[in-house]
Amino acid sequence: MTIVDLSHLLDSQQITSRHLVEQSLAAIHDPQREGARAFLVVHDREALAAADRVDAQRRGGATLPPLAGIPISIKDLFDEAGVVTLGGSRVLAGAPPATRDSTVVERLRSAGLVIVGRTNLTEFAYSGLGINPHYGTPRNVFDRNTDHDSGRIPGGSSSGAAISVADGMVAGAIGTDTGGSVRIPAALNGLAGFKPTARRVPRDGVLPLSFSLDSVGPIARTVADCALLDQVLAAGADGVPETARLRGVRFAVPTTVFLDDLSPVVAGAFNTALRRLSDAGASIIETPMEEFGQAAAVNPRGALASAEAFSWHRHWIEEKAAQYDPRVLGRIRPGEAVSAARYAELLHLRERFIQSINANARGYDAMLMPVTPETAPTIAEASRDDESYARFNARMLRNASIVNLFDGCALSVPCHDPGNAPVGLMIAGTQNTDRRILSIGLAVEEVVWKGRT
Repeated sequence: MTIVDLSHLLDSQQITSRHLVEQSLAAIHDPQREGARAFLVVHDREALAAADRVDAQRRGGATLPPLAGIPISIKDLFDEAGVVTLGGSRVLAGAPPATRDSTVVERLRSAGLVIVGRTNLTEFAYSGLGINPHYGTPRNVFDRNTDHDSGRIPGGSSSGAAISVADGMVAGAIGTDTGGSVRIPAALNGLAGFKPTARRVPRDGVLPLSFSLDSVGPIARTVADCALLDQVLAAGADGVPETARLRGVRFAVPTTVFLDDLSPVVAGAFNTALRRLSDAGASIIETPMEEFGQAAAVNPRGALASAEAFSWHRHWIEEKAAQYDPRVLGRIRPGEAVSAARYAELLHLRERFIQSINANARGYDAMLMPVTPETAPTIAEASRDDESYARFNARMLRNASIVNLFDGCALSVPCHDPGNAPVGLMIAGTQNTDRRILSIGLAVEEVVWKGRT
């Protein structure tokens, strides 16, 4: 069921929060599902106690927030008082527990949402594949069989977040997105995922990857569910926005970078989605938007992220380099070579890039592109060797990371034929157009996904 459905059932007391949480915990501990790899910590006792408190308040006639009692997961980057934030790594094992909740966790608890556990991720959130050699890699929902050594990548870095929703363990999940880490796993698992304008959701108490590029967003089954969770995360007061009318909406389809080397499956699903939107009355306008070709020069080989990551990790690397995933450490270390002058130059280039994209996106309601240029490869293919890992990682991050670079907001909506490998359609906007993108996303979802299921 969706978060919207569960909210109505809870409000009318047709179900209890304890019932939902018991179902959630049973699913997490079900050996036929991916709970053992999707979750690093499960709050069994605490979640049941929180559910009981919500139920008691509801029985007593209290007016509760609309999402009170719904079970969700959080990525293992968010501080919870009394819990060690590991970041999906062995490096921080034994570190002191957090002394207070992050603002994100505070807002979730204030809304009455029940946090059932902390989800797995690529170590320190530094990859779009979702592979974790320390705690295991949760398998994608598509083309899964009973052999735990096979399966497709979940996408990352919010791998466990996406699988916790896709496997029916929670109604929604909270992840982070630095270069696509919410949208990629959502796209590869047939879910909705939303990356907000970074400044809308506070990041205090969130283990950082890149101070410039990090954002916090939800993964859920529908756009409406994402909108409700986004409202909580951003402390908004406007709920689910009204569904946009597609007739007359102007969609830009940038052809520079985003459409290069698409796999046949992704190209087919994307073109079908565009055709369906056009049939619904939207204007689909292919345009070069050549400014997107500057992205590689603005953030060469991910220099911004690696420089900022190294600034946070340098002391841990001195003490515990051998405990890092070598493929993650190999992405952090180049940041040591980025000089202060070069870093300042990159920040300046990024500001100019943001201005140029903002200017060129005027006149359009949103931009459309595939979230990833191909569907999920197998875990074996992506982890075969360092070259394969780097190649697949770059492919998965290519499109989504550009939105972080221009500080935009973006939504991933499924657009594949049911039964086929999941493909995500990205609906992107410039800074602070978040609610408009969600409004458009509700309409797009009806045409390209709900209309096909």
